[in-house]
Amino acid sequence: MAQTTADPAPSTPAHPPSGVGGLVGLGIAVAVLVAAGLTALTGARPVENLGLPDPGTLTTIGLPAVRAAAEVCAVLAIGFLLLAAFFVAPQRSGYLDVAGYRGVRAASYAAAGWAAAALLLVPLSAADALGRPLVEVLDPELLVAVIPRLTDAMAWLLTAIVALLLLVACRLVLSWGWTVVTFGLALLGPLPVALTGHSAAGGSHDVATNSLVLHVLAASLWIGGLVAVLSLAAATADGDPGTVGVAVRRFSRVAFWCWLVLATTGVLNALVRVPPADLLGSAYGALLLGKTAALLVLGGLGLLHRRHTVDAAARGERGALLRLGAVEVLLMLSTIGLAVALGRTAPPTAEAAPPSRTEVVIGYDLDGPPTLARLALDWRFDLFFGTAALLMAALYLLGVRRLRARGDSWGPGRTAAWLCGCAVLLIATSSGLGRYAPAMFSVHMGTHMILSMLTPILLVLGAPVTLMLRAVPVAGRGNPPGPREWLLAAVHSPVARFVTHPLFSLPVFVGSYYALYFSDLFGWALTEHWAHVAMNLHFLLAGLIFFWPVIGVDPSPRRLPPVVRLAVVFISVPFHAFFGVALMGADTVIGETFYRSLALPWVTDPLVDQKLGGGLAWASGEVPLLLVIIALLVQWARHDERSARRDDRRADTDGDAELKAYNEMLGRLARGRAPSSASEKVSGDRGSGVVHDERRVEGAPAAPGAADATAISAGERCPDDPPRG
Repeated sequence: MAQTTADPAPSTPAHPPSGVGGLVGLGIAVAVLVAAGLTALTGARPVENLGLPDPGTLTTIGLPAVRAAAEVCAVLAIGFLLLAAFFVAPQRSGYLDVAGYRGVRAASYAAAGWAAAALLLVPLSAADALGRPLVEVLDPELLVAVIPRLTDAMAWLLTAIVALLLLVACRLVLSWGWTVVTFGLALLGPLPVALTGHSAAGGSHDVATNSLVLHVLAASLWIGGLVAVLSLAAATADGDPGTVGVAVRRFSRVAFWCWLVLATTGVLNALVRVPPADLLGSAYGALLLGKTAALLVLGGLGLLHRRHTVDAAARGERGALLRLGAVEVLLMLSTIGLAVALGRTAPPTAEAAPPSRTEVVIGYDLDGPPTLARLALDWRFDLFFGTAALLMAALYLLGVRRLRARGDSWGPGRTAAWLCGCAVLLIATSSGLGRYAPAMFSVHMGTHMILSMLTPILLVLGAPVTLMLRAVPVAGRGNPPGPREWLLAAVHSPVARFVTHPLFSLPVFVGSYYALYFSDLFGWALTEHWAHVAMNLHFLLAGLIFFWPVIGVDPSPRRLPPVVRLAVVFISVPFHAFFGVALMGADTVIGETFYRSLALPWVTDPLVDQKLGGGLAWASGEVPLLLVIIALLVQWARHDERSARRDDRRADTDGDAELKAYNEMLGRLARGRAPSSASEKVSGDRGSGVVHDERRVEGAPAAPGAADATAISAGERCPDDPPRG
C-alpha cells in the first residue's frame, strides 16, 4: 500500500529495543534448553509404544528444541500484532502510527522465524513417526509421498504456509484495518498442530482438543502480548506516558482472562489425560505439576502487576514494569519449553478396559438410542459453543443493565429473543442433541437446522449491535480504537458489505447444503473432530449473514427494501424443500463408511436414518421461514406507522404546508394549467404509498373530479389518501 505525503511511513526503527530484544533472545534459548533437556532426561517419545525404532538423537532431541523455538516465535508474532491492532492508536487517517508500525514489523521477524522452524519440523516429524534417521528422510520423493499420510508432518506444513502468508502480510500492511485482519490470520497459525496433536486421539478427544485450542490461543495472547507491551514501554520510556498507560491497562484485562482460560483448560486437559491419583510417580505427572506451579507463580506476578505497575506506567514510571515483566517473560518462555516436553511424554496408562469403537471415533460412549429423555437430559458441555452461548447471554444482560442504570430503555422483546437464541445454541451443541449429532445423521440434521435456521433468527432479532453501540462508550480522541470502534469498523467494512449481499448470502445459505451433503466432503469431515466444529460454525455464520440484512433491526451494511427482503426469503424456500425431498429419495448413504463403522445397535439401516434426517430438514425448514415472513410483515407495518407519525408531527409544525401545496396544485389543474415552477411540485406521502405524476401539463383539461378537489380545505384530506396514524 503506497504512502501519501499526508501519511509518511514512520522512520522509527522497526525492531524491539535492544534490552527487550536481548530478553527475547535469552527467553528463546531458555525455552529450547528446557524442552530439549527435559526430553533427554525423561527419554520421552510418544511413538515408542508403537514399536517403531529409534530415529536417533538428532531427531529425538532436535524435534522438541525446534518446536519450542517455533512456538516462541508464534506467540511473539501474535503478541506484536495484538499490540498494533488493539493497544496503540493509529493516525487519524487510518494508517499505523510509529508504535503500530514497529509492532507489525517486529511481528514480521517473528513470523519469519516461525515459518523457518515449522518447515524444519516437517522432516523432523516425519523421521520421528517413521523411526528413521533424519538424513534418510531428507529425500524429496519420500517426503512428498509420506507427508500427506503423517498427521504431525502435515500439520506443521500447514503451519509453515500460514506463517509465510503472515510474513508477507506484515511486510505489506500499513493501515489499522488490515492490521486487524493480519492479527486474525496469525491466530490461525497454531490451530493445525493443536487440532491434530495427541489430544485429538483417544477417549474424550473432543474435550481434550477443544480445551487445548483455547489453551494455546490464551497462552499466545498472554505471553506475546506481555513481550509486546514491554517492548513498547522500553521504546517510549522518554515519550508520551499516555500511550503506554492505555496499552498496559488493556493488556492487564486481557492477561486476567487469559490466565483464567489457561487454568480452566489446563485442568480439563489434565483430567482427560491422566487421573489425579497417577500424577505422582510418573514423568508425565511431574512435568504437569511443574507446569501447574509455573502457572500459579505467573498468576501471582500478574497480581503484582495490577497492584503496583499498571498505574505507575500511566504516570511514566516504567522501571518496575520492565523489571517485573522481564522475570515474568523468562518464566513464561521456560513454561513453553516445559509444555513441549510434556507433549512429548506419554501419560501413564491406567489398567482399564479398552475403549469402545464409538469412544475412539467420537470421543465418548452413547448409552442407548436417542430417546426424548436422553436428548433432553444427556448433556455433554461443548467448550466452544456452550461457552460462547453463556458469554453472549452474560454480556448482553450487562449491556442492558448499563442502559437501565443511566435511565435508558431497552425493549424486553429484544432481550427475550437474544436469550432464547443463546439458549437454543447451548441446547443444540451441549444437550443430547449435540451428544448424538456426530454419530447419527438424523440428529446431525436436526442440529444443523437449529443452528442455521432458528438460532440466527433469534439472535438478529435481539439487536446486539445496537445494544453495544448504546452501552459501550467511545474510546476518546487520541486513544486506540475500543470495542465500539471495532464494531463500527466491522459493520461498515467492505467484507461485511460483500458477505451480506443477497447474491452472496443466499447461495451460501442454501447452496452449502448441496455442496456439503451431495459430495464427498461430508463423508471426509465425519472422521475429524475439528471438521465437525467447523461445520457447526459454518451453519451458524451462514444463517447470521443471511438473516441479518433480511430481518435484523441492527445497523446493516446493506439496507434492503422490504419487497427485496420478502423476495429473498421466498426464493430460499423451494431450495430447502427440495433439499429435504432429495435426501428422503436418495438410495445411497451419505458417509456410509463412517456410520457403518460405528455399528450402533439401534441404527440397523443408516439409509432409514438418513431418510429421517431428510424429513426433518423438509419439515423443520419451513417453520423458521414462516417466522421470518411474520417478522418482516410486522416490521413493515411498524415502519409505515412510524412514517405516518413523523408526517403528522411535521404537519403540526409547519401548519400542514404540504397539504396546502397539494390542494393548490389540484386547483391549478382544475383551472386548466400546470404548476408554474418546480417548487410547486409536491411528492406524495411516502408512508401512504400514493404516487403523484410530476410531469408538466401544457393546456391539459381538468381532470375528472378536480372541481371537487378544489374544495378540500387545509384541515381536510384528499379522498384518495389514507388516514394518518
